[in-house]
Amino acid sequence: MSSPTPGPGERPLSLEQRVRADDLRYLHAVARTGSRSVAALDLGVDTSTVTRRIRALEAALGVRLVERGVSSWVLTDDGRAVASAAGGIEDSVAAAVAAVAGRSDTALHGHARVTAPDAFGVYFVAPALVELRRRHPDLTVELITSTRQLNLYQSGFDVAVAVGATMSRQLVSEPLSAYELGLYATGDYLQAHGTPATAEDLREHALIWYVDALLQVDELDLERHIPGMTARFSSTSIFGQLEATRAGGGIGLLPMFVAARHPELQRVLSEQVAVRLGFSLAARRDRISSPVVEAIRGAIRAEVASRTSELTVFPN
Repeated sequence: MSSPTPGPGERPLSLEQRVRADDLRYLHAVARTGSRSVAALDLGVDTSTVTRRIRALEAALGVRLVERGVSSWVLTDDGRAVASAAGGIEDSVAAAVAAVAGRSDTALHGHARVTAPDAFGVYFVAPALVELRRRHPDLTVELITSTRQLNLYQSGFDVAVAVGATMSRQLVSEPLSAYELGLYATGDYLQAHGTPATAEDLREHALIWYVDALLQVDELDLERHIPGMTARFSSTSIFGQLEATRAGGGIGLLPMFVAARHPELQRVLSEQVAVRLGFSLAARRDRISSPVVEAIRGAIRAEVASRTSELTVFPN
């Protein structure tokens, strides 16, 4: 890509002079949201403006920053590096607004996106974020729930909870909590099909679990926990697995904190099958020093610490 050439008698602009700080905000918004349309909504502009501003930034820098993916824009290596460096601009803008608005230095404001596994996000992260917003009503938060591996190229969030360890040098990660999964079925199902006395007896039952071909988290591989077993009913959603189990479709391998909410479910083979996994808490490295990100991480940690007994029967 070439940058604009100076006119007659004009001195050539330095690279720093050619780059507009506001264009960097547009790139950072795309990196943070993972979507051109969502970035446009956050910035209060249309998608064509986002495209135009990022193309102008590419022209100024002389490198390609984004590429068109299957369903969204994907940042190039250069794009990720530039977006990471631009992260402080958002905080500076928010601080400038706060200064003229007369807000308290301790009040949080701005926007953040959090991603977490389905059930944990609903039962633990959502209450933590609601409580945080109660104290800081100018704060806007989004919760995206999905069970996925966090990798080097992940974008579209500020804070994430993941099953197992995160896989990215661009994330700052810490252990959050262990959690336990066990086998559950309804009393009616067990009365009709019998209660398994050994793990081998499970072969006579329909096991409910994730869709193996679409599983994105290695720690949830069924073969690791119940070797030789294949799920007879599968769902990509833990809530799909839960409802199939509650409907009498078989025996589900469910998180304890999910199954305990439904008294009709009975745990079976608790001595033989007790799967213990862990959640990790991660933040994008370019956002780790943000007061909003620090507050969100603290709120999630506090929520988990106050409810550890719901997650596991083992010492945490």
